Amino acid sequence: MKTAAEKIKPREALARTLENARRDGRRVVFTNGCFDLLHVGHVRLLEAARALGDILVVGINSDASVRRLDKGSERPLVGEAQRAEVVGALACVDYVTIFDEDTPIETILALKPQVHVKGGDYDAETIPETPAVRSVGGVVRILPLIPGFSTTRLVERLKK
Repeated sequence: MKTAAEKIKPREALARTLENARRDGRRVVFTNGCFDLLHVGHVRLLEAARALGDILVVGINSDASVRRLDKGSERPLVGEAQRAEVVGALACVDYVTIFDEDTPIETILALKPQVHVKGGDYDAETIPETPAVRSVGGVVRILPLIPGFSTTRLVERLKK
Protein backbone atom coordinates (compact mmCIF):
# COMPACT_ATOMS: atom_id res chain seq x y z
CA MET A 1 0.00 0.00 0.00
CA LYS A 2 1.34 3.43 -0.97
CA THR A 3 1.74 6.14 1.64
CA ALA A 4 0.01 9.48 1.07
CA ALA A 5 3.32 11.09 0.08
CA GLU A 6 4.06 8.28 -2.40
CA LYS A 7 0.78 9.01 -4.22
CA ILE A 8 1.95 12.55 -5.10
CA LYS A 9 3.48 12.59 -8.59
CA PRO A 10 4.63 15.29 -10.99
CA ARG A 11 2.31 15.58 -13.99
CA GLU A 12 4.80 14.21 -16.55
CA ALA A 13 5.67 11.08 -14.51
CA LEU A 14 2.01 10.48 -13.74
CA ALA A 15 1.13 10.73 -17.45
CA ARG A 16 3.47 7.80 -18.17
CA THR A 17 1.99 5.74 -15.33
CA LEU A 18 -1.56 6.36 -16.51
CA GLU A 19 -0.70 5.57 -20.13
CA ASN A 20 0.35 2.09 -18.99
CA ALA A 21 -2.78 1.71 -16.87
CA ARG A 22 -5.06 2.64 -19.77
CA ARG A 23 -3.19 0.19 -21.98
CA ASP A 24 -4.04 -2.48 -19.39
CA GLY A 25 -7.74 -1.54 -19.71
CA ARG A 26 -8.03 0.52 -16.54
CA ARG A 27 -10.40 3.52 -16.51
CA VAL A 28 -8.85 6.77 -15.26
CA VAL A 29 -11.00 9.33 -13.44
CA PHE A 30 -9.73 12.86 -12.75
CA THR A 31 -11.04 15.62 -10.56
CA ASN A 32 -9.46 18.78 -9.24
CA GLY A 33 -9.75 21.54 -6.69
CA CYS A 34 -8.08 23.52 -3.95
CA PHE A 35 -9.00 21.15 -1.10
CA ASP A 36 -7.89 23.84 1.35
CA LEU A 37 -9.77 22.43 4.35
CA LEU A 38 -10.87 18.88 3.66
CA HIS A 39 -14.49 18.31 4.71
CA VAL A 40 -17.14 15.61 4.29
CA GLY A 41 -18.37 17.17 1.04
CA HIS A 42 -14.92 16.64 -0.47
CA VAL A 43 -14.69 13.09 0.84
CA ARG A 44 -18.08 12.09 -0.57
CA LEU A 45 -17.31 13.67 -3.95
CA LEU A 46 -13.97 11.86 -4.13
CA GLU A 47 -15.53 8.53 -3.15
CA ALA A 48 -18.26 8.97 -5.79
CA ALA A 49 -15.64 9.92 -8.39
CA ARG A 50 -13.58 6.83 -7.59
CA ALA A 51 -16.66 4.65 -8.16
CA LEU A 52 -16.68 5.81 -11.80
CA GLY A 53 -13.40 4.09 -12.67
CA ASP A 54 -10.37 2.10 -11.64
CA ILE A 55 -7.92 4.91 -10.83
CA LEU A 56 -8.76 8.26 -9.23
CA VAL A 57 -6.33 11.12 -9.82
CA VAL A 58 -6.82 14.40 -7.96
CA GLY A 59 -5.31 17.61 -9.29
CA ILE A 60 -4.54 20.12 -6.54
CA ASN A 61 -4.29 23.83 -7.33
CA SER A 62 -0.85 25.14 -6.37
CA ASP A 63 -0.66 27.90 -3.76
CA ALA A 64 -0.10 30.48 -6.53
CA SER A 65 -3.09 29.14 -8.46
CA VAL A 66 -5.34 29.36 -5.38
CA ARG A 67 -4.24 32.95 -4.79
CA ARG A 68 -5.29 33.85 -8.35
CA LEU A 69 -8.76 32.39 -7.78
CA ASP A 70 -11.41 34.48 -6.05
CA LYS A 71 -11.12 32.64 -2.72
CA GLY A 72 -10.03 35.53 -0.51
CA SER A 73 -6.67 37.09 0.30
CA GLU A 74 -5.93 34.70 3.18
CA ARG A 75 -6.21 31.56 1.04
CA PRO A 76 -4.85 29.02 0.83
CA LEU A 77 -4.87 28.32 4.53
CA VAL A 78 -2.81 25.17 4.04
CA GLY A 79 0.19 24.86 1.72
CA GLU A 80 0.02 22.82 -1.49
CA ALA A 81 2.31 20.01 -0.30
CA GLN A 82 0.26 19.47 2.85
CA ARG A 83 -3.06 19.70 0.96
CA ALA A 84 -1.80 17.11 -1.53
CA GLU A 85 -0.69 14.76 1.22
CA VAL A 86 -4.00 15.01 3.10
CA VAL A 87 -5.97 14.23 -0.08
CA GLY A 88 -3.52 11.42 -0.87
CA ALA A 89 -4.21 9.88 2.54
CA LEU A 90 -7.75 9.01 1.45
CA ALA A 91 -8.13 5.37 0.43
CA CYS A 92 -10.25 6.29 -2.61
CA VAL A 93 -7.44 8.44 -4.10
CA ASP A 94 -4.78 6.69 -6.16
CA TYR A 95 -2.65 9.66 -7.24
CA VAL A 96 -2.35 13.38 -6.60
CA THR A 97 -0.66 15.96 -8.78
CA ILE A 98 -0.23 19.69 -8.21
CA PHE A 99 -0.87 22.11 -11.07
CA ASP A 100 0.07 25.78 -11.27
CA GLU A 101 -2.28 26.94 -14.01
CA ASP A 102 -5.63 28.62 -13.31
CA THR A 103 -7.52 25.64 -14.78
CA PRO A 104 -6.62 21.95 -15.03
CA ILE A 105 -6.64 22.01 -18.85
CA GLU A 106 -2.90 21.32 -19.25
CA THR A 107 -3.13 18.51 -16.69
CA ILE A 108 -6.10 16.96 -18.47
CA LEU A 109 -4.29 17.13 -21.82
CA ALA A 110 -1.27 15.40 -20.26
CA LEU A 111 -3.12 12.75 -18.23
CA LYS A 112 -5.92 11.97 -20.72
CA PRO A 113 -8.56 10.79 -18.22
CA GLN A 114 -11.57 8.92 -19.53
CA VAL A 115 -13.76 10.72 -16.97
CA HIS A 116 -13.45 14.24 -15.54
CA VAL A 117 -15.56 14.87 -12.42
CA LYS A 118 -16.79 18.19 -11.08
CA GLY A 119 -19.16 18.99 -8.24
CA GLY A 120 -22.77 20.00 -8.83
CA ASP A 121 -22.04 23.72 -8.64
CA TYR A 122 -20.63 23.45 -12.18
CA ASP A 123 -22.19 22.93 -15.61
CA ALA A 124 -20.38 20.57 -17.98
CA GLU A 125 -21.11 22.81 -20.97
CA THR A 126 -19.62 25.95 -19.41
CA ILE A 127 -16.51 24.78 -17.55
CA PRO A 128 -13.35 25.71 -19.48
CA GLU A 129 -11.86 22.21 -19.34
CA THR A 130 -14.73 20.43 -21.15
CA PRO A 131 -13.22 20.85 -24.66
CA ALA A 132 -9.88 19.46 -23.40
CA VAL A 133 -11.61 16.45 -21.80
CA ARG A 134 -13.49 15.72 -25.01
CA SER A 135 -10.37 16.19 -27.13
CA VAL A 136 -8.70 13.29 -25.30
CA GLY A 137 -11.80 11.10 -25.66
CA GLY A 138 -13.16 11.66 -22.16
CA VAL A 139 -16.50 12.63 -20.71
CA VAL A 140 -17.39 15.20 -18.04
CA ARG A 141 -19.55 14.01 -15.16
CA ILE A 142 -21.17 16.43 -12.73
CA LEU A 143 -21.83 14.86 -9.33
CA PRO A 144 -24.24 16.33 -6.79
CA LEU A 145 -22.81 18.44 -3.99
CA ILE A 146 -23.52 17.66 -0.37
CA PRO A 147 -25.52 20.70 0.80
CA GLY A 148 -24.05 22.83 3.54
CA PHE A 149 -20.37 21.97 3.07
CA SER A 150 -18.01 24.62 1.75
CA THR A 151 -14.48 25.61 2.71
CA THR A 152 -15.34 29.27 2.08
CA ARG A 153 -18.29 28.99 4.48
CA LEU A 154 -16.09 27.28 7.08
CA VAL A 155 -13.55 30.13 6.84
CA GLU A 156 -16.34 32.70 7.20
CA ARG A 157 -17.68 30.90 10.30
CA LEU A 158 -14.20 30.80 11.85
CA LYS A 159 -13.81 34.56 11.34
CA LYS A 160 -16.98 35.20 13.33
